[in-house]
Amino acid sequence: MNAAPRLRKTLVASIAYAAISLVPINQVHAGKGIDVGLNTIASGLAAPVAGVAAPGDLGNLYVVDQIGKVYKVDTATGDKTVFLDVMGLLTPLGIPVLGGYDERGLLGLAFHPDFATNHLFYTFTTEPPSEQADFPSKPVDHDNVIREWNAMRPEVSRVVLRVANPQFNHTGGTIAFGPDRMLYISLGDGGGEDDQDCQIGVDGTVTQGHGSDGIGQDPNSILASILRIDPNPDSQGALSANMQYRIPSDNPGVITFASGRASVIPEVWAKGLRNPFRFSFDFPTAQLIAGDVGQDDIEEIDLIKKGGNYGWRVKEGSFLFDPRGCEIKGFQTDGRAFRESPRFPAFAIDPIAQYRHNQGIAVIAGFVYRGDAIPALRGKYVFGDYSKNSNKPRGVLFHLAAPVSDNRNKIEELGDTLDIFVLGFGQDSAGEIYVLGNLTGIPAGSSGVVKKIVRRSKD
Repeated sequence: MNAAPRLRKTLVASIAYAAISLVPINQVHAGKGIDVGLNTIASGLAAPVAGVAAPGDLGNLYVVDQIGKVYKVDTATGDKTVFLDVMGLLTPLGIPVLGGYDERGLLGLAFHPDFATNHLFYTFTTEPPSEQADFPSKPVDHDNVIREWNAMRPEVSRVVLRVANPQFNHTGGTIAFGPDRMLYISLGDGGGEDDQDCQIGVDGTVTQGHGSDGIGQDPNSILASILRIDPNPDSQGALSANMQYRIPSDNPGVITFASGRASVIPEVWAKGLRNPFRFSFDFPTAQLIAGDVGQDDIEEIDLIKKGGNYGWRVKEGSFLFDPRGCEIKGFQTDGRAFRESPRFPAFAIDPIAQYRHNQGIAVIAGFVYRGDAIPALRGKYVFGDYSKNSNKPRGVLFHLAAPVSDNRNKIEELGDTLDIFVLGFGQDSAGEIYVLGNLTGIPAGSSGVVKKIVRRSKD
């Protein structure tokens, strides 16, 4: 039985949707006492979505361009060189009926903690469907692929993991090593809208492959998750079915779902996420912080914990969610968050911060600031939103007013509205943070930029 309608009938049968007023946990507040600006470090990219520091390399930021290139950017001079080119591996990008918009491509990069000596690094790419998928789906639009590379031999790679994605969107795409030296991977709910079959998507195709309860609450699906693996097949732990990585022995083993079932795919660290496009670790606190892109109402920041279920599609943020029918096509669906329900149902972990779509339309997770240039920002979580307007580049920056906690965290604006679509963030080895984006919101062209968050001059 579909879990969201069942909860709706039990809890709020008498509530009319038209009468609901969404009052999220957080109202975005004007920033206080932190005056920042942005300095352009590099330009001429297409769609930069992530910036990563390599262990042992103190002067460069490695910038992931969605079209299939990684640039090594000198943060002092802005000079950039191509570090890796995987364009030939990717699913063709740019959906014509969407004006070239796409959520596929080269999405993630992670350097091994011992990169300075072993030269290993990893990428998250979307590639044409293959019969070799370790976790297949029907239908399938593309495979999400984790590859291992050696910087001394960049012409070859090893496929670590291949997961089929039913639709073109909600791919996730971040990979990062945690303080425990394990590799974490984010995967979305497979795409479409409402995490249900029958919805006609923005590309005109009918969504299929999500099952009766949605992928978010399906204990037999690896999607809608954050994974945790050891990419070294010669290390400790259970050997994966494809014999290319190990499953850590202290992975959760059990996650509770809306249906009451409590099984899990052993690679899964956390579940019930719609599209955790970006996440990061704050190493001093060992916190894993993710932004989960919402449906039509709520954007959320989650503190990811071992074995956690974050509620999608039973909840959107701290609100109960009903996917309803399939009458409306495209991004504007008829699924709705219809009542705030903090801490209920009990299996679902609520976000630590959230905001309505009058403040933005797609959360882009960032980093805890650990630099020295902006003392007032030190220890605070910086993130943003793609844009306040889907048709215009009006990206926004936020920060949490206090260090991240399990409590409800106050959101404050950081700086002025930007003249770019925000696509990602980067953090260098000194803890300074960079904003990545472009003028078009699509993986094409050359308007992509890397901007460093700096203390605004009082002159």
